[in-house]
Amino acid sequence: MWQDSRAFVVLVYPYLKKMPDFEKFGMTSQLRRAIISIPANIAEGAGRNSEKELKQFLHIALGSSYEAETLLLVCLDQNYLQAEETTKLLLELGFIQKQIHGFIKNLKS
Repeated sequence: MWQDSRAFVVLVYPYLKKMPDFEKFGMTSQLRRAIISIPANIAEGAGRNSEKELKQFLHIALGSSYEAETLLLVCLDQNYLQAEETTKLLLELGFIQKQIHGFIKNLKS
């Protein structure tokens, strides 16, 4: 999950470089922060001393993944990404979301 979310960051970065210059401090910055937040929060939660805190950070990572999903769709709407590129990224992100959901569910059991 953590490794996959790090790989997702690497996957998205080339697309960020293609964004229009005027989006440098807008869409590009917000999407970059959202995707980086996913593995960062998974790592921070794993480093905590309690299951409760781990769950909290996993939920934050999940929230960031949904933020990234929305931002990728807006990029598609604005023609910053092509449909095939967006589909590829959303499928990978969906896989990560399922992993996080599954881990949270297993922790609650």
